[in-house]
Amino acid sequence: MPFTIATWNINSVRLREALVQRLLAEEAPDILCLQECKSPVEKIPTEGFAALGYRHMVARGQKGYNGVAILSKLPLEEAGAHDFVDLGHARHVAARLENGVTIHNFYVPAGGDIPDREQNVKFGQKLDYVTAMRDWAHGEKPEKAILVGDLNIAPREDDVWNHKQLLKIVSHTPVEVEHLGAAQDAGAWVDITRNDIPEGQLYSWWSYRSPDWDAADKGRRLDHIWATPDIANAAHGSRVLRAARGWEQPSDHAPVFATFDL
Repeated sequence: MPFTIATWNINSVRLREALVQRLLAEEAPDILCLQECKSPVEKIPTEGFAALGYRHMVARGQKGYNGVAILSKLPLEEAGAHDFVDLGHARHVAARLENGVTIHNFYVPAGGDIPDREQNVKFGQKLDYVTAMRDWAHGEKPEKAILVGDLNIAPREDDVWNHKQLLKIVSHTPVEVEHLGAAQDAGAWVDITRNDIPEGQLYSWWSYRSPDWDAADKGRRLDHIWATPDIANAAHGSRVLRAARGWEQPSDHAPVFATFDL
């Protein structure tokens, strides 16, 4: 059963309900994983999504902050949620499809502006969160699983617009990249996007601070789709819908897609 999955940090699902509907109508992924929903679950605007065929949802929410949701055309059941490092944040939810594939939707903490845990509590929380993801994968040994989300780390040199300039900028520091690599190795996760697009600059986020984000193109690849080795070879068709960053009142992230023939 082939299905297409997309991941998108929407930066408020209620504020950008129309953009989610546009994506669902124009691109029609079978599954859409959203992060930074900024809404209690009961206030996520599900009626419009259901009218477009997305009648299934699992989610964790918070008023004004964080929040993750999985919208699906395909039947699914909730498969749990983790509050890593006990932050009390809605940053993870999992769902299982009828074919046995488990989807993990993550929103890793951004980490603030100073890449030093002594000076910046948020940076320490981010590193601890990714370490907890590593320990979870070591303990549970994921199989037939897909991990998606805004991981808030751009690991490769060609995942950022300027590797040298961003080495001391949160999201591309060596310590963050090392932590993410350890979490990836723990689950033997395959980076599907880079498996499909192995070379070249590739971004999924462009700052609101840039007056002309498209021309400046100072992006970072913060949004990821990973899969366990037992299903990674079934993945193809990876792409970033860069055009969505230019929609009216956009998120600063663009959706990332992949298709799995399972």
